[in-house]
Amino acid sequence: MELARRTIDAHTDAGPDEDGIHTVGAAVMAADYRMFAGVNLYHFTGGPCAELVALGAARARGARQMRCIVAVGNHGRGVIGPCGRDRQVFVDYYPTMRVIVPTPEGLRSVLAADLMPLAQRWTSEAGMNGLDPSLYQDPETAGPPIIRFHPRYLEAVRSGTKTKTTRFRDPAQLGPARLVFESDPEVVLSAEVTDIRHCLVGDLTDQDAHAEGLSTAAELREALKGHYPDLTGTDEVGVITFQINEETGAAQTTEAATTAGTRGDDEH
Repeated sequence: MELARRTIDAHTDAGPDEDGIHTVGAAVMAADYRMFAGVNLYHFTGGPCAELVALGAARARGARQMRCIVAVGNHGRGVIGPCGRDRQVFVDYYPTMRVIVPTPEGLRSVLAADLMPLAQRWTSEAGMNGLDPSLYQDPETAGPPIIRFHPRYLEAVRSGTKTKTTRFRDPAQLGPARLVFESDPEVVLSAEVTDIRHCLVGDLTDQDAHAEGLSTAAELREALKGHYPDLTGTDEVGVITFQINEETGAAQTTEAATTAGTRGDDEH
C-alpha cells in the first residue's frame, strides 16, 4: 500500500479534486516478495488500470507468480477496489493472488477468485472454461503448508544437495509440507519438515551452509542478504530441515527430464 501511495503521489498529473490521466497507483508483490509498481493511463477507449500496469511491470522483471496486489488513489484517497475488468483478469491469470480491498469494516485481503463469485476462467488456449470449484480454495490453507522457493533451487532440492532452508519472518511447522518453486509453470514437491531450529543470523554454522549446498556460514549469511537485504547478525531466523517425498521427487524428475529432452530437440 505504501509503495502504491508513494508511486502515484510522485507521478500524478492532477491536483486535488482534479481529473487527470494518472490518478491511481498500484503495487503488486511477487511470490519472492519483490514488489513492483505502476500507474494508470486513462483513455476513453479503456486505457489500462494501474493494477494491470503493475502486473506487466512485474512480468517484465521476471516475476511469474503473484502474492497480492493493491490500488491507491492520489492525494490520500486511500485504497480503491479493482474494476470488473481487472477482477476478471486476476481470476484468469492469478486466481489465488490476494487483493486488498476496502469494505465497510475496513481493509480486507481476499482471494482474487472470491471477487468474482462463480466466475468462469478464460485462457488463451481454450477460451472460456467451465466453472472450477477448486479455484475457490485458498492454496495457502487447503492442504499441507506451503514453503516457497526460487526456481534456481529446484534441482538442488531434488538431488538432495539442499535439505535445509533458512527463513526470516516466514513461519513453518513440523510435518507434511508443499515445496513450491516459483517457475512458470510452478513446480510443487511433496515434503516433510523434520526439524525447525531458531537461532541468530550470527550463530549459523558451516553445517547449516553445507545442508543448503554452500561451503561456509559466511557464504550462507551473504546469500540470505540477497533475499533479506535488511537482515542483521542479531536477527532471529528459522533453519528448516526437510526431506522430499521420494515418489513425488522421482515423478517430478522424470517429468523434468522428458521436458528437457523435448526442449533440446526443439533447439536442434
